[in-house]
This record gives sequence, C-alpha cells and structure tokens, in this order.
Amino acid sequence: MSESDDIDSIRERRRAELLGETTGEESGEDESGTTAAAPDEPIYVRDRAHFEELTGSYDVVLADFYADWCGPCQMLEPIVAEIARDTDAAVVKVDTDAHQDLAMDAGIRGVPTMFLYADGEPVKRMVGLQDASTLRSLVEQFS
Repeated sequence: MSESDDIDSIRERRRAELLGETTGEESGEDESGTTAAAPDEPIYVRDRAHFEELTGSYDVVLADFYADWCGPCQMLEPIVAEIARDTDAAVVKVDTDAHQDLAMDAGIRGVPTMFLYADGEPVKRMVGLQDASTLRSLVEQFS
C-alpha cells in the first residue's frame, strides 16, 4: 500500500467516525464474542438500536445526554473525552434534541444528565456538570 492509499484509508475511516457510521471498530465485541476494549473517543449515538447495542456491548458505559445549546454540556465535553481516553469505560453521547425518545425514556428533565451502565444495566444517574475525578472514580468502581 502506498502512502497515498494509507492517507485515503485514514481519511475514509475518520469521515465514517464523524458521520457516526459503523467502522467495525465500534462494536464492543470482537470476533470471539468477548468484550473488546472501549474506544478512546466518545461515540455519538445514531438511534435507539445503536444506543442499545452500545450499552449492551461494553462492560461499563458512561452515557452523556446533552444538548448543543447547553453551556454546562459544552464544559463537560472535554471531561467526557478524557474519561473515554483514560478509562476502560465506553463513552456514548446522546443528543437530547435529536433523540427525544431516548431522553424521554431515560427520564431526562435537564441537561447534562449522565448514566453509568454496568453490564448493560443503569447503575448511577448524575445530573449537572461533574468533574473528571468524580467520573473516573465512579467508572473504576464498576470496572
């Protein structure tokens, strides 16, 4: 493969990630059916099926219900990116404006609201801006 082919491949993979398309690396299970390592970046949820797949595929999932217009949500964005990068949790982001059905089912009344899932089940709900150390210790408690 030439350097040009490598660059094109990287560009295509990055484009798919930005568009929220499945790249094959997003699923939490490898070919043997065991849980794979969580991605190092937050995953943006496309729809209900995608959300259910993600929360069921990884051992620990931090779901960030946010809105683009929300100031505290914007402040939380680098913190959840850090959690995705530095912990064993998969971080999923749910835009409450785009996915009102998911927000309603989760009982979201304000943003940001985060849920921690362990083995596919919600174990902790947090409302409002959270600091990185609080989120990290919570993830480690369930990892």
